[in-house]
Amino acid sequence: MKKKVLISGGSGFIGSCIVKQLIKKKYNVINVDKLSYASQKRVIKNKLYKFIKSDISHRIRLEKIFAKYKPDFVINCAAESHVDNSIKNPNIFITSNVIGTLSMLQVSLKYNVKKFLHISTDEVFGELSFGKKKFTLKSSYNPKSPYSASKASSDHLVRSFGNTYGLKYIITNCSNNYGPFQYPEKLIPVIINCCIKKKSIPVYGKGINVRDWIYVEDHSEAVIKALEKSKKNETYLIGSDFEMSNLDIVKLICKKFKKMTKSKFDYLSLISYVKDRKGHDLRYAIDNSYIKKKLNWHPKTNFNKGIEKTISFYIKNFSKLNKIYNH
Repeated sequence: MKKKVLISGGSGFIGSCIVKQLIKKKYNVINVDKLSYASQKRVIKNKLYKFIKSDISHRIRLEKIFAKYKPDFVINCAAESHVDNSIKNPNIFITSNVIGTLSMLQVSLKYNVKKFLHISTDEVFGELSFGKKKFTLKSSYNPKSPYSASKASSDHLVRSFGNTYGLKYIITNCSNNYGPFQYPEKLIPVIINCCIKKKSIPVYGKGINVRDWIYVEDHSEAVIKALEKSKKNETYLIGSDFEMSNLDIVKLICKKFKKMTKSKFDYLSLISYVKDRKGHDLRYAIDNSYIKKKLNWHPKTNFNKGIEKTISFYIKNFSKLNKIYNH
């Protein structure tokens, strides 16, 4: 009989992709999600799947869920993740990302969860200058925003529960995700939606900030592989070996959008430089050699193909997504 996996935040962008892949692998999946503004309220009709609307920071409710379903594994994916929002209102990020993770850890320990997998970010390491080597497992934590500080805190909590209480854990720190269904506050869907609407595309500062981009399905596959194959407390850095500046991403999408829609409009004319974000990290890049060697995982999706799939998705589903996201 397949194991039971309780996933928090399974209605979010990354979480919903993990849920889909878990069901495909015949796991019994319990999705606990409070359905925030960025959640994907998709109905999944499958006997292996159970959705429960609840906030993971509510410990008493969480205990009742664990007592009823007794999950073998936990994937902690629930998180507030938009850096701009964390700058405006850090309190929400502490509640969800720190208090929520603490609740998940405490209840997982109480109900003897076999593995606790915590999904984190490369932003906990701070920023890299151009020419500097990528983040590795030896990189020090140096978060620069309330968002990354909250994720760094949750990472430390997970490790402390492993060291203090013997809870078996896995931490994954991933680079920037993209793909279909991403909430349109993130860079890539913002660019695509601006192209569709022919509205100005905001670019922070000079657009020189560099990110390592990974297709969400590749990330999800790495997470599940880590859950299945890790024998001890482990940390994995998940990246795609693909770095590009924000401005180059904008230009690439504009050109591809023009080609895919066979339009004569000059989408590059939509680029608008705006005031840079506070504490805007210059560069992120992840050394994924450990997970490649240890788990034989490799990113499958070439960025050009992945971005074309993503653009096509938003074009085809624009009307429906507009209603969902009220944009």
